[in-house]
Amino acid sequence: MTTPLTNNRPRLAVGLMSAPEIEINFISGFEHRGPKHFNISDIDSPVAFQPLAGEAVFEVSGITIGIGFHWQQRQAQRFTGAVELVPDGGNITVINHVDVEDYLCSVISSEMNAASPVEFLKAHAVISRSWVLRQIGNRNAAAKPAPECDGNEIIRWYDREDHQLFDVCADDHCQRYQGVTRLTTDIAREAVSATAGLVLMHDGKICDARFSKCCGGATEVFATCWDNEPHPYLKAFRDMHPAMHLPDLTTEKGASEWILSRPDSFCNTVDDELLGKVLNNFDRSTTDFYRWSVTVDSTELSDLIRRKSGLDFGDIIDITPLQRGPSGRICRLKITGSKLTKTIGKELEIRRLLSPSHLYSSAFIVEKSEEIADGDKKITTFTLWGAGWGHGVGLCQIGAAAMSVAGYDFRQILGHYYPHTTITRAYE
Repeated sequence: MTTPLTNNRPRLAVGLMSAPEIEINFISGFEHRGPKHFNISDIDSPVAFQPLAGEAVFEVSGITIGIGFHWQQRQAQRFTGAVELVPDGGNITVINHVDVEDYLCSVISSEMNAASPVEFLKAHAVISRSWVLRQIGNRNAAAKPAPECDGNEIIRWYDREDHQLFDVCADDHCQRYQGVTRLTTDIAREAVSATAGLVLMHDGKICDARFSKCCGGATEVFATCWDNEPHPYLKAFRDMHPAMHLPDLTTEKGASEWILSRPDSFCNTVDDELLGKVLNNFDRSTTDFYRWSVTVDSTELSDLIRRKSGLDFGDIIDITPLQRGPSGRICRLKITGSKLTKTIGKELEIRRLLSPSHLYSSAFIVEKSEEIADGDKKITTFTLWGAGWGHGVGLCQIGAAAMSVAGYDFRQILGHYYPHTTITRAYE
């Protein structure tokens, strides 16, 4: 499917939240002023509120950010543009209609700190613009085959196609978008303005420019995390310049040696000043993202997997990596229980089932030990030693920020993380 360039500067429909009751405070620029409460029983068709002026602002209460992740929290957030309420089953879906460039000012201030180095923010503006325009172009594409789920395997992935009422959502599932709630600095506005309309292109198509927080020293390919559509510009390589050889991390031996070491890479940094500039406050609680470990016993793990999957595996006997991508990220994992054995995947499904929120990544090795507890009952303990934060595909945010501090400009950063691409103006 080709995503064509257009001279039209698009407006986006961004899904903010969905709930049976909604509270909106129309702060300025709307005919209605003050808070207004909406209940699903009162709405049987879409309701739209158009701003009277460009600086119109409204606030939505109780928006959940970081859904399912360890930083999940509820916030009241403010937005510009129009707001639409759409009944959907037993909920009201709140949709913000906003200019794409205004959307991007918020995205790069929400994904990362708006005080980040400007060349890094420019790179992020280009990839965020590319990704969202690609998703708009995908709306009319033929439906993709459903993820594979049979008797022995549960293989799932999560992508923008999950949304039907709007273009993209406002959370990490798509791109973080928190309106004008996040501090949008002059640096962030400059980054969006300086790159206005610029997108990454490959073979006549706007790139599906994925990104994650920290690749852990090695980037991943698209198929490890989503469907098997090839993207030549989303390659696996060691996050360094000049290029260095990436070991074979698809084997357990290679993955173990890599994960249990701290190889040099752009994202291997403990520079508090840099991290303070690029990470937002709710991300700063995560300090061990390059290399990390989690320990859980078999009883806790059995309960966790039962709650997350709805399946009773019984006592968890073993968890065994079956297939890894070139960054060492597991995409097929066998869970062996006393009652049930299944293989699960892909990357995000593995992270989701093995953690109360989500594991930082699926690039981990398993250390298993047994202890005697309560008489003769054996309790197995699993320690997961891991690398990176996120899926690792495309741009590594921590690595790109480190590149900008080292003097690389946004074009060099994009060339590093998206080889074989060109930068083109999609619209004026």
